Amino acid sequence: MFLYSLMSATAIDVFEPIAKWLTVGIIAALLIVGIALFFAKRNVFAKYAKYAFFGTFVYLLVLAIVFFALDIANHYSDAYAEENWLDKDLLVRFVLIPLLAFAFLSLLSLVAYALVVKFAVKHKKWCATLGCAICAIALIAALVCIAVYYAKKIANDGYYNSDTATVKQIALYVGSVLAIAIIIGLTFFDKSHLSFNAQSLAYAGILIAMSFALSYIKLWDMPQGGSVTLVSTLPLMLYAYLFGTKKGVFVGFVYGALQAVQDPWIIHPAQFLLDYPVAFSAIGLAGLFGEAKFLKKLPQIRFAIGAIIAGLMRFICHVLSGVFAFEAYASGENVWAYSLVYNSYVFIDVALVIVAGALVLSSKSFLAAVSHLRKPKRKTEKETQ
Repeated sequence: MFLYSLMSATAIDVFEPIAKWLTVGIIAALLIVGIALFFAKRNVFAKYAKYAFFGTFVYLLVLAIVFFALDIANHYSDAYAEENWLDKDLLVRFVLIPLLAFAFLSLLSLVAYALVVKFAVKHKKWCATLGCAICAIALIAALVCIAVYYAKKIANDGYYNSDTATVKQIALYVGSVLAIAIIIGLTFFDKSHLSFNAQSLAYAGILIAMSFALSYIKLWDMPQGGSVTLVSTLPLMLYAYLFGTKKGVFVGFVYGALQAVQDPWIIHPAQFLLDYPVAFSAIGLAGLFGEAKFLKKLPQIRFAIGAIIAGLMRFICHVLSGVFAFEAYASGENVWAYSLVYNSYVFIDVALVIVAGALVLSSKSFLAAVSHLRKPKRKTEKETQ
């Protein structure tokens, strides 16, 4: 009976609580052992931390792959489509395949760029240009497919668009453009260049995988999408803090596309942008104060301020999506009040990340280990421009 349940479309419901408590147990055990070694055998703590991080990464990578496969089996199954009044064929053709193609091409472009930087650095500019062009075309194609899906399945469904609730398309597009403009504008406070090397790409891949796996360890789910997770955005915020806001925003954008495949609550192309790539690219704003001169000896405070700004921008994106795309769920109540209250779960998520990030950045061993990732690296990148 248990094996049958694991092979069904709802296998993720069986696997999720097991994985959640297993992950919590493993992390707790690693922390307890680490604390004990730190005070008892300081000379072996650094080696332990290195192997513990590598082991955690491998575990989370396997967890992410298993969860991803189970999630696709669930969200694109006959049972799920019937329960949510969806057309499975349209969902697969116009949502799943285009988003998977965009995510795959984005990751493939990053890998290709890393290889070129490593073995043929003189070709990195044209490789970056080609990769960006491919990703842009894939994103536009995905948005067009989602628009077709909206027109075929949602525009005249009588629920999202009815006498009492409508999808406000123009407002969604304007909101998306404004959110993108604000996020890009804030990245100019970061003086580093958006130029990846093999090291920064390797860290990006590792931390995206860790965040993606942790996003499945949910403390609780929201009824119409969204959840409070086990500090899933912490790896991405630390990446932005260490490598800069521009890289953090770019990596968050890629992560947002993966989130769309993982938990697809998509009814409109502009709503997709606001809830996924744009909202999660805002996570990169956590790096805004990574090199600020004030509070230089208090990296925890600098990280916390950046994380609050990142969380606030993500919250704004979700609120705009809720107001202009999901008015139907307000059930006649004030849609702004509904969206503000519903999406306030983001601040709980951010609060957990700030606490965890402060603990990480309080470790002198961690700060010493990542010190080489900051100013010296960025200076080298400028020289290679």
